Amino acid sequence: MRLIISLLTSMILYPPTMAQDNKSMRASLFAGQFYPADSSALHKLLEKEFNQIVLGPSNQRVRALIVPHAGYVYSGQTAAYGFATLREKNDYKNVFILGSSHVAAFDGASVFDGLAFETPLGQIPINTEIATELRLENIFSFPPSYHIEEHCIEVELPFLQFILKPGFKIIPITIGTKNKHQLTQIAEKLRPWFTNENLFIISTDLSHYPSYPDAVKADNLVIQAILSGNEEKFSNAVRANENAEIENYMTAICGYSAVDVLLNLTNGNPAFTFEKLKYTNSGDISGDFSRVVGYTSISVREQVVKTNTSIEELFVFGDDDKAQLFAIARGSIEARLNNSSYSLPDSLPAILTRKCGVFVTLHSESKLRGCIGTFRQDQTLVQNVKEMACSAAFSDPRFEPLTAIEYKNIDLEISILTPMKRIDSIQQIIPGKHGIYIKKGNQTGTYLPQVATEQGWTLEEFLGHCCRDKVGIGYEGWKESNVEIYIYETIIIQE
Repeated sequence: MRLIISLLTSMILYPPTMAQDNKSMRASLFAGQFYPADSSALHKLLEKEFNQIVLGPSNQRVRALIVPHAGYVYSGQTAAYGFATLREKNDYKNVFILGSSHVAAFDGASVFDGLAFETPLGQIPINTEIATELRLENIFSFPPSYHIEEHCIEVELPFLQFILKPGFKIIPITIGTKNKHQLTQIAEKLRPWFTNENLFIISTDLSHYPSYPDAVKADNLVIQAILSGNEEKFSNAVRANENAEIENYMTAICGYSAVDVLLNLTNGNPAFTFEKLKYTNSGDISGDFSRVVGYTSISVREQVVKTNTSIEELFVFGDDDKAQLFAIARGSIEARLNNSSYSLPDSLPAILTRKCGVFVTLHSESKLRGCIGTFRQDQTLVQNVKEMACSAAFSDPRFEPLTAIEYKNIDLEISILTPMKRIDSIQQIIPGKHGIYIKKGNQTGTYLPQVATEQGWTLEEFLGHCCRDKVGIGYEGWKESNVEIYIYETIIIQE
């Protein structure tokens, strides 16, 4: 019975630490327990699972998968439904595999520091350049030893080896925290790599040990919250289940942290669609309905946007939405002028509670009077508007704090920012359409898209002025190899 429990759940009884023959390679510790240790048997098992799955074609590229990590006899078919979406469009450069640690709790994430992971199907190289860059960040600086006895990464690897084109590299990440601030930090550090050329695998099982009917009900609540793409709904669903006093209910979802990071990355963006592919639990295999573990596979695809579709069409703000944003911005400024406090409305349209960056600009008689913004995506749009309106009015170092007399002649402009995307060629920048964010070490600077148009700059002038005047690295600083350039777009709303 103990062996069965160890296979069907992610809370296993760990074997003694096994010495690695080569510390640069993570050996396959769980082959023979969670999946076959013989390469031929493993290949045949995967072939059998995938041959039973028929999925409709899609022209949308898979950007992420949520898949289970129990023993293949219990969750292998459910996992295969997720990985089967990769049969086409499977030429990924890197695969980021995220799981919540079952070994230890710690205040961040751990990236394995070796050269490869090994399974019976061979070795998968680690992208050591990305792994090294991540480990330089405090939030990713926790010991790689947390990977040695952790199963949630290894169990996903044979599926990737079977289904993806050779040549991809992995970045194995275990997360030891549930702290919201820390999870947001992890997501923001990973965001530059959340691109079309990379795949994100989120390794998790669902409920642990309730009865079959209780699991189906509780797991459906969590799945529906994930499908919404809304991190707050997901957290609320998990909290509701864990406070519901369900008998034998140990956890709602063991990979909570990894899923939360994914939802921070997708950030309610309508370009991403979540689809449930399969749900089962261990009772479907064992016949024991008294204590089960739940499993699901969910795909995250990026919609194909027509080239003539503008960003404004993807982020549609009605007149009432715009009026409410300006009411919040002005309410915040007026409260400051009156030495009082301002509270956001209790009820707001969903589009105004999406998490995205924003700049607020003040003009007086068509002249700039203040402009401050934030790229923060861990706060709602309305909260950022409230804060940036005050900052632009009273904290822009180029101007004196706004006075009540000046305020009478102020016009506001709100620029709503799309998520940033790192680029590898300046030819990807379209002046007037793209804003730029340039980073060298701890030095950063940005220009909104409209700056290039207003100043009549060429592309190289746009970059040069940003590097010299905003980042402080010289006019031609953008040409340096260690400089990172990101682009974003804005939706400009004017009074």
